[in-house]
Amino acid sequence: MSPTSNWNYPTSVRFGAGRISELAEHCRQHQILKPLLVTDAGLASAPITLAALQSLRDAGLAAELFADLKSNPIGANLDAGVASYRRGGHDGVVAFGGGSGLDMGKLIAFMSGQTRPVWDYEDIGDWWTRANPDGIAPVIAVPTTAGTGSEVGRAGVITDESTHTKKIIFHPKMMPKVVICDPELTVGMPAKITAGTGMDALSHCLEAYCAPGFHPMADGIALEGMRLVAVALRRVVANPSDIEARAMMMAAAAMGATAFQKGLGGMHALAHPIGALFDTHHGMTNATLMPYVLQFNRSVIDERIARLAAYLGLPGQSFDAFLNFILELRRDIDVPHTLRALGVDASRAELIAEMAVADPSAGGNPLPLDTQATRAIFDAAWSGI
Repeated sequence: MSPTSNWNYPTSVRFGAGRISELAEHCRQHQILKPLLVTDAGLASAPITLAALQSLRDAGLAAELFADLKSNPIGANLDAGVASYRRGGHDGVVAFGGGSGLDMGKLIAFMSGQTRPVWDYEDIGDWWTRANPDGIAPVIAVPTTAGTGSEVGRAGVITDESTHTKKIIFHPKMMPKVVICDPELTVGMPAKITAGTGMDALSHCLEAYCAPGFHPMADGIALEGMRLVAVALRRVVANPSDIEARAMMMAAAAMGATAFQKGLGGMHALAHPIGALFDTHHGMTNATLMPYVLQFNRSVIDERIARLAAYLGLPGQSFDAFLNFILELRRDIDVPHTLRALGVDASRAELIAEMAVADPSAGGNPLPLDTQATRAIFDAAWSGI
């Protein structure tokens, strides 16, 4: 029987060093004359942010800055951003930064013309059809990290503080019109952020590759994304100015987000509630969980991981070879080996296990996840067993 599936792939990407210089041109092409540049508080005064804002103004665009965001953005941040957008009479968004700036920029553009609460558009069934598509403003996305791949995604992640849960808000028109991937923008990232975001890109590729279902294009992109991470991540952590390695990582991030439309899994299902409860870095949380989720799924991914090991040229070309590669990579770039070392409190373990099962990512795990399974993974990852 011939396999049947639905495939969607990303948007126009302008990739290469120095291409941030094209930002104003792309705004004009999409009739964005009063852009709101959205980024996180940590980047608000960074030279790359101020230079981008000034380039828009120098081109005659009435650009303003919004940066009232937490590292894990919450509903109040979105409300403030939408108010700023409407108050300034803006006609589009430049989403600038890492996952928080990119997600929040897309969400502000999405909510700028909606009348219902954002939670009514959660990625459940066909809830996205509740939105007014004519009320979604255009977005130009500019990633400054190489991890989330949110620049090529049709969704944004936001924390509902009333329940301490991360929600995925989805709409096809949230996809940015143009993405500017300029690896020079990532040169100033600290080594810890470079490591965490790089492991996030790896986790996206790895979970997509392991997710069940027929999607050979996603599998192929995920494989090559993991190869790029294997080649470049150690290099770029050790030498932040290695622009070739920075470019490889930026490509791998976009590839991970392109591939994970196939699915994610246990790493993300657990990382989302852990991040919501303890404000941990999302990529570093995925990285900490990675070997434990791999071990949990081993019985059904052994052969697939052996093919991955062969593609990466690892000695032994087996599940164990790949697991050892992951453990060595984590050691080399200072990823915590346990959730305890990450600062996670085990007293919330049962709640985390329950929240993980309810997370949308859980459905893509190679083995079914119930609370017994997620608790077992949590306990192993907390203690290092």
